[in-house]
Amino acid sequence: MRRGPVTFGVLGPVVAEDAQGRPVALKGPMHRAVLARLLVARRRVVPVSDLVDDLWVSPPDGAVSAVRTFVAALRRAVEPDRPPRAPASLLVTQGLGYALRCEPDQVDAWRFERAVTDAGTMDAAAALVRLDEALAWWRGPAYADFPDAAWARADRSRLAELRLQAVEGRAQARLDLGRAAEAVPDLDEHVIAHPWREQGWRLLALALYRSGRQGDALAVLRRARELLAGHLGVEPGPALRELETDILRQEPRLAGPARPDPAGEVLMRAVAAYDRVLAGGARVRLESAVGLLRNLAVTGAGGLVAAREQRAATIAAAEQLGDPAVTARVIGAYDVPAIWPRADDPAHAAGIVAAAERALAVLPPGGPDPVRARLLATIAIESRGTRDLRPREYARQAEAIARELDDPALLAFALNGVFMQSCHHTGGSVHRDRIGAELVRLAHRHGLASAEVLGHLIRLQSSCATAAFDRADRHAEAADDLAGRHERPLVGVFTQWYRALRADVAERAPVARAEALYRGAAARLDEAGMPGMRDGLLPLALLGLRLRRGLPLASADDQWGPYEPWVRPLLEPGRTALADVPDPPADLLAEALWCLFGRAATAAADRAAMVRARRALAPAAVEWAGASSGALTVGPVADQLAALDAALRPG
Repeated sequence: MRRGPVTFGVLGPVVAEDAQGRPVALKGPMHRAVLARLLVARRRVVPVSDLVDDLWVSPPDGAVSAVRTFVAALRRAVEPDRPPRAPASLLVTQGLGYALRCEPDQVDAWRFERAVTDAGTMDAAAALVRLDEALAWWRGPAYADFPDAAWARADRSRLAELRLQAVEGRAQARLDLGRAAEAVPDLDEHVIAHPWREQGWRLLALALYRSGRQGDALAVLRRARELLAGHLGVEPGPALRELETDILRQEPRLAGPARPDPAGEVLMRAVAAYDRVLAGGARVRLESAVGLLRNLAVTGAGGLVAAREQRAATIAAAEQLGDPAVTARVIGAYDVPAIWPRADDPAHAAGIVAAAERALAVLPPGGPDPVRARLLATIAIESRGTRDLRPREYARQAEAIARELDDPALLAFALNGVFMQSCHHTGGSVHRDRIGAELVRLAHRHGLASAEVLGHLIRLQSSCATAAFDRADRHAEAADDLAGRHERPLVGVFTQWYRALRADVAERAPVARAEALYRGAAARLDEAGMPGMRDGLLPLALLGLRLRRGLPLASADDQWGPYEPWVRPLLEPGRTALADVPDPPADLLAEALWCLFGRAATAAADRAAMVRARRALAPAAVEWAGASSGALTVGPVADQLAALDAALRPG
């Protein structure tokens, strides 16, 4: 089987990695020097005579032959699939020299340059993400193995300058986003290491000022003046002098992006007026409260957690009124889109389901009742990960009522329930993609922004399931665009996990970079108020990375959370009888957990367990296990099925 392209790293010691992120053996320092010299040339031909002059101060006899030997060894290392006597396509011979015909994505320095250029055309939020990612690729000084080599000097200096610009660009993006305090530690380190960069001093002083540290900001500017005058004999430039004057005058324009919140003031006045006018009116108040909670839930992590807590209290208050119709409306009005089919708080979700079933039981029977449909959809959405068939049937009933009533908002809510109940067997990405497509069309036509975001995220996930990353890119961009326009910050949690998965699988990023991206996505998830998605996800993603790239499975990341029953049999054979391992929950990671179970069964030669895993995975034969989550994968299901078939074959 032909392997993917080799990637090269020069942002630190010179390295090469295969498509699985494993180091390519480059032998000795002279081989790495030849590789580095060809990378510096950027696809241009380097004559053998130049290689000889660059490798030796006083070339020995036989230097040309030695260079040819080094090149031959490198060619075998970086083109392992090339048939004997076939012409090289990567490390090519041309005339009296050699060239390394890399594509732009194969060299970390070239990717870095493009990332910095791209960041200059992006808004602050996108630029910050791009620069964070690009700066994480640095492992030390460029061409660190060859600090004194004249042939590397110009490229090393250019890349170092570009890195400094990226550090300053990242700080500027944080300032533009109102995150001044976050910029201070990096800038403090930056000016200590590079004291002659006036832009670094300016950004540090501005970040301190916007963090409420006016005295520290002025002290930084004085320190910059003393260094420049004392060591270089020059005064600070206009930008630093102007900033110092503005700080002393406390110019309003220095305050940054923070602005008064007139919308917040209007809201508070409206709430106060509402409270005055509707003294009493408990039923109306409760229904109105649900509307506020619904809006609160999409404002960010704090809003989501608060809405979840207050929702239960609102339902309890409604039930105390003894009016089933009001209770039903209060429960069903909370149509906040749900994308992750594992509950953040299972006890809370069970309480919502129980209250909805009580309300459903006392509603008048029959007829296309929108309140009934909302209760049915609520039960379907809150019954996440279950293999109980009732919530699935409830979702279908809600959908049928919504279609009969021709109610777009109700249909969007019902389709969310259908999506949540779409994992009763593996391999359902095509079905889910149809749900997402209808949600996008419906929501776009009727101005349902949250439902449109949901549709794009569902289609992103279903595209990942079949490794259709170009299509997934379009849905990620659409979701991010809608999130920016409609202030839905939690959407970025899902698209950041997607981009980590994409870099890992589609871009075949080096292991260190892929791991850093997964960890960055997990760090953001830590603050998102979604424990149902957070718990165990990072360790599972890193396990998938190691499995696919043939790396040791042992790791310090062992907080498996809800996934432990399917991970431990693989990592600790014999600890648990495979017959005692339950079926995975009916959610977007079921295929991944079945694959882990199948690996453990194959390793244990447990025929019954292998048959069980094969039967469960068969419907997902064309998918990547776990990728329908849009967050991780343990590899193609077809590979696991082939391994099971081989192990089950007689003889």
